[in-house]
Amino acid sequence: MDHVSSGCTTTHPSTLRRLGWTEEDQKAFLKYSGPYVPGRVACRQKTVWDVLTEDGSVTAGISGALRKLGRFPAVGDFIVLLHQPEAGVSTIVDILPQRTRFTRGSSGREGTDQVIAANVDIVFIVTAAGHDLNARRIERYLAIAHASGARPVIVINKSDRAEDPHLLAERIIPVSAGIPVIPISALSGDGIRGLDPYLAPGTTIALIGSSGVGKSTLINRLLDNPVQETSQIRESDGRGRHTTTVRQLFLLKGGALMIDNPGLREVGVGTASTGMAETFPDILELAEGCKFSDCRHEQELGCAVQEAARSGILSSSRLESFHRLMRELSFEQEKAEIGLVRSEKRRWKGITKMAREIKRGKGE
Repeated sequence: MDHVSSGCTTTHPSTLRRLGWTEEDQKAFLKYSGPYVPGRVACRQKTVWDVLTEDGSVTAGISGALRKLGRFPAVGDFIVLLHQPEAGVSTIVDILPQRTRFTRGSSGREGTDQVIAANVDIVFIVTAAGHDLNARRIERYLAIAHASGARPVIVINKSDRAEDPHLLAERIIPVSAGIPVIPISALSGDGIRGLDPYLAPGTTIALIGSSGVGKSTLINRLLDNPVQETSQIRESDGRGRHTTTVRQLFLLKGGALMIDNPGLREVGVGTASTGMAETFPDILELAEGCKFSDCRHEQELGCAVQEAARSGILSSSRLESFHRLMRELSFEQEKAEIGLVRSEKRRWKGITKMAREIKRGKGE
């Protein structure tokens, strides 16, 4: 496949509705008039954003007010643009309410989640035959996907490397909790039609997965036109280098929108506690039989979950994964709470300092 630049696209959609614009977005935008126009963030390059509007693509910075508040637009956000073509300047001045917010855990001290994409309808969790096909990693992806509010779909790429592609799906179905599992080969096109039900016009799909699983190859296949750079993976561990370096939104030929993401080295669940119930419904169902309502499913007497693991009804590795993610969530939530306290202290420190300066100025 030909290699092309991985810079931001300059897609020119004819209407905002093709970009996923809804009646809710229109209502939120009604308070703006004059030189303000709506748009959708397609890409971020360091300190500037590529924004798709009714009239095409523009490059914009953000206002000082947004920067001061720490509100930085994510790919997929619908935004309010102060468009001044006569001056050659466009500035993002507001971010419209997000319908969904796809995040992952951040490694920082504050425990705040990192926004990957906004207003996503469906998440394609892309894995691949070989080293990357890991049930435990998929459980992590499912937790953050469910927490975002988007619908997850598990896509097993490079099925042409397996003797029986259907066996690939059977390995993952026990942890999929009813989520569709679709084996494909983005390179050859085998199984691609299985993705058609999720590619409706105006639907936004985000791709997540490790480096080397073929996300960029899938984008190129669905666009029927190579736009993303691809690279060979190492045979020793099945990993590839990060050919996708920025998050980017593409308009597919059928009208769906797709957000490509750089490969995730670490899959932190952050504060995605709301996604755990949908990721482990089998464990929650078993928990209804526990003697104590606050059972942690560890060493408690009368634990139906532990009994199911001992009898083989529940996989011990799945229960271990559940415990690991719950401990991680607890830790991240504690970090987030500490981070909020620190943030509030900094805010009040700034207000106090400002009050002292105002008082000093009046005294003079």
